[in-house]
Amino acid sequence: MNYFWIAVILLVTGASAVQTDGVSVSVMEGDLVTLQTDVTKTQVNKVKWYYNGARIAQITGDPNKTCTDVQCNEGQWKFRGRLHLDHQTGSLTISNITNTDSGLYELQIIITSSSSSSSDKTFNVTIHDFDKRDEMKRKSVNEGESVTLDPGVRKNTNDLMTWHFNDIPINEIPGYPSRSCADVQCEDADKRFRDRLEVNQTGPLTITNIKITDTGLYKLQINSSGFSIMRTFSVNVTAVPDSGLSTAVVAGICAGVGVLLVSAAAAGVIYYCCRRKDGNRKQPGDQKDTTNVTSHNEKESLLMETINGTSSNHDDPQSKDTTNGTSNNQTDIPYIDDD
Repeated sequence: MNYFWIAVILLVTGASAVQTDGVSVSVMEGDLVTLQTDVTKTQVNKVKWYYNGARIAQITGDPNKTCTDVQCNEGQWKFRGRLHLDHQTGSLTISNITNTDSGLYELQIIITSSSSSSSDKTFNVTIHDFDKRDEMKRKSVNEGESVTLDPGVRKNTNDLMTWHFNDIPINEIPGYPSRSCADVQCEDADKRFRDRLEVNQTGPLTITNIKITDTGLYKLQINSSGFSIMRTFSVNVTAVPDSGLSTAVVAGICAGVGVLLVSAAAAGVIYYCCRRKDGNRKQPGDQKDTTNVTSHNEKESLLMETINGTSSNHDDPQSKDTTNGTSNNQTDIPYIDDD
């Protein structure tokens, strides 16, 4: 029985590819990558995965001999539970991939049907170590703003890209643009994003007028021939204190208040000027009134003096008559001589 080997080569950015005829796959640190065998359960008899010569995963006819990572090799702790082997197809998934996972991956596969056969595949996988990957994958925005989730890769012609929110498909970009869908157009899609999704055919997804309920994990699944990538983005939406009015209405209110303040200030200036003008008009009249009052008082004083003078003139004759022992009211008595 002949054995055929499929080499899976993971290369760190900058390293040259050993194989040139395989499928090129670009991934980012932290991605979930699945290397597919493209066979079904009924076809698979035995699958073994090796990393740098050490067995890391295996499927055999005996379920008790199926293993991954340290179960296959006691000294192999490299992946620490990050490997998943599909028992249906034999495909190998590496979660939270890192630069330390680079190296040579080999797949030994035996297909059993009417006659034994096999197929081979080669994957040239490049792992990108982005310094700003956290900034790319973690977004913090204020409610009402827009946010763009850029996967950092460009879609190949035959790739199928699907955006998920809480594991619900919200946008799909197939190899044929006419089959694209967004939100409610997608099967079983969540209607929360109605008319708020904008997608670029190359992959980036923009959410407009974002809401608190949009907080969560967004996943981009890229399905290509022979492999798939799952990239996760975390979006946190912060509530903004809201008066319940739109921005335009608030701006209008502020403008109206400004106009009222200016009008009130102008009215105050006009009122002050009018008061000063009225005060200047009343000042001569006040002097005239004072003069009149003074003149009136002088007249009263003269009248009192006149009255007092007249009384004095009448009192003098009376005093004289009184001295002489006579009075104006007395009756003259004739003098009689006794002789």
